Amino acid sequence: MSETKIPALQYRFDGPQDAPVLILGPSLGTTWHMWDRQVPELVKQWRVFRFDLPGHGGAPAYPAGSVTELAARLLATLDGLGVQRFGYAGCALGGAIGVELALRRPDRIASLALVATSPRFGTADEFRQRGVIVRTNGLDPIARTSPDRWFTSGFAAAQPAITEWAVQMVRTTDPGCYIASCEALAGFDVRPELGRIGVPTLVLVGSDDQVTGPAEARTLVAGIPDARLAVVPGASHLVPVEQPAAVTDLLVRHFSSAWQPAYDSTTGQMAIPAAPVKPVLAAVPHIAPQSAPIAEIAPAFVPPRPAGRSDPYDTGLKVRREVLGDAHVDRALAQADDFSGDFQEFITRYAWGEIWDRPGLDRRSRSCVTLTALVAGGHLEELAFHTRAALRNGLTPVEIKEVLLQAAVYCGVPAANSAFKVAQQVIREETTPED
Repeated sequence: MSETKIPALQYRFDGPQDAPVLILGPSLGTTWHMWDRQVPELVKQWRVFRFDLPGHGGAPAYPAGSVTELAARLLATLDGLGVQRFGYAGCALGGAIGVELALRRPDRIASLALVATSPRFGTADEFRQRGVIVRTNGLDPIARTSPDRWFTSGFAAAQPAITEWAVQMVRTTDPGCYIASCEALAGFDVRPELGRIGVPTLVLVGSDDQVTGPAEARTLVAGIPDARLAVVPGASHLVPVEQPAAVTDLLVRHFSSAWQPAYDSTTGQMAIPAAPVKPVLAAVPHIAPQSAPIAEIAPAFVPPRPAGRSDPYDTGLKVRREVLGDAHVDRALAQADDFSGDFQEFITRYAWGEIWDRPGLDRRSRSCVTLTALVAGGHLEELAFHTRAALRNGLTPVEIKEVLLQAAVYCGVPAANSAFKVAQQVIREETTPED
């Protein structure tokens, strides 16, 4: 039986071959070029390794639907190159990969920097909704609104070339890989595990970041035992692009002073390195004194772990949320009382934990079956939220239309007529891009 080979990531090296390796991880929708302004200074001390996410920047389009899988692909790429230990700095999704590495393979990471990163990125619903929009309309709506999410308004107005570069990065991304990356962020939540990160960590955030801002950064700092917070004024989500000199300064100082030595399993000891040479950075004339980054230290806090259950309920709740969305499930559970609570537990455990989680059909197929059954039964209220579920499970509006046409033949034209009205309204709501 042959083993499936893990696809390697597209990468590049800069800097001296004998220097310690420092990895820079990109954000969703960007390429390794988002770190271009940091590289000239970093290569003075490190061999800089940059990589592209699958389907980004012309990289092979092998979608990865979880942060765990992305981290595994990065490690496989590094293993093939003989890189065992490294420093790691990542932005947003790239930062999530760094968190995953620090939790699962702490022996590989010497020091960590998390830029515009969160232990949980918004809600799963938000990212799955973005996937629905891309599947229906392509990447153009996401590309056009990217500068609003990534940059402050003043920077976007003053730097039209960079703004257009950002738009084109998104437009040239493979849509399937972008959707898979949205799924990866939707499923990422390491809040209960932050206390297990044991490497020196810098948490860096732009003061005006509306995506993963200072509040999310402070959650990381509160949860990671050895973490420091640096807030960069006048910057939004892609802070390495908007304030390159400030970010470079912070990265150089962090990795120069917080590079944890490797643990020797044969002796049970750690090597004590020589004191690092603190870099002398030239003043940057275009950054005003008040734009200097601010660093602060917050106390550690280890969040409690949720209690587990041995029956299918937990699995069912997870699948139910992934298919129907957090908002719908939260509303259903909140409305449960002594009369209906047992029923909510019943469908969570058996419908979602037993049937929807069975491996015999994928979720797309189960959505087709469910839509047909609801049309046959005339259950229009449930048809509405299962139409939303079908979009989240990967069906396109055209495929949903075909399911309803098929149902018209076998379930009756009046039933299908009502179903088309419900589904049409839902599809309009779910696939219309935001302005």
